[in-house]
Amino acid sequence: MQDPQPDFRPLPGHAEPLAPGLRRVLAPNPSPMTFRGTNTYLLGEDDLAIIDPGPNTDSHLNALLAAIGTAKVSAILVTHAHVDHSPLARPLADRVGAPVYAFSDASGGRSPVMQQLAQSGLVGGGEGVDAAFVPDLRLADGDRVSGNGWSLRALHTPGHFGNHLSFAWGDMLFCGDLVMGWASSLVSPPDGDLTDFMASCRRLQGQDWSVFHSGHGAPITDPMVRLDWLITHRLAREAAVLDALADGPATSAALAARIYTETPPALLPAAARNVLAHLIDLHGKNVVFPEGPLSAEAAFRLT
Repeated sequence: MQDPQPDFRPLPGHAEPLAPGLRRVLAPNPSPMTFRGTNTYLLGEDDLAIIDPGPNTDSHLNALLAAIGTAKVSAILVTHAHVDHSPLARPLADRVGAPVYAFSDASGGRSPVMQQLAQSGLVGGGEGVDAAFVPDLRLADGDRVSGNGWSLRALHTPGHFGNHLSFAWGDMLFCGDLVMGWASSLVSPPDGDLTDFMASCRRLQGQDWSVFHSGHGAPITDPMVRLDWLITHRLAREAAVLDALADGPATSAALAARIYTETPPALLPAAARNVLAHLIDLHGKNVVFPEGPLSAEAAFRLT
């Protein structure tokens, strides 16, 4: 498979300047889901905000402590409770004495249909959930967190995950895993919700942004172009799902095998969860219906 960002090869553990008052430290957790690894951001000079502390590894903790140095840390902010973003928050907080901010614990922010699916036993697939994550302080949409020389505005941007926050810094946005430049975001029910994902992307289209700093991959310097691509990509996947269902009822796994023809076999389960997200979204629009209870194993048919 072609490398989507061949020039993006930062050294893990190295604090790399991105803009005045902003540095990135790459965590050493590359994978098919995390690309080169998780981007942890350090905002500020002598008074810092740490955004997405990342996986709980000694090497990444030590790299962040070295980058922090003698500066004060006022806030540790978590975009969402996946295991590649949030587990280091508590160990880091214990070392630097800063509170952890997030929208909620790992189960917050779900739509009613996703709450119902979770209660029925459906669990997320593709990316691990940090079920133990609990913030010290919760941020609602529009809340601000400020320090000496910086101020961040929280935006609740569910879709990739129910408790997903993005953080606006002027016309720059720390967008977590909602928008990435190297791949489309995974949307895996019940933690991911495609209806919410599309709404969050369209919400971001309502403001002019200069750059998106994502949870994985290089800075996105053409945010509007990328948002247009993501929405168009999802609409094309929806059309492919509907086209495949014209041949008769099928499960999300069967549809994924037919639609994601160039996807490596190991990633097909994640692709199936993406298809399931489309089917649930289409069910909410009364375009498709499950044959039996709504579940990951259900066969769906056109209305």
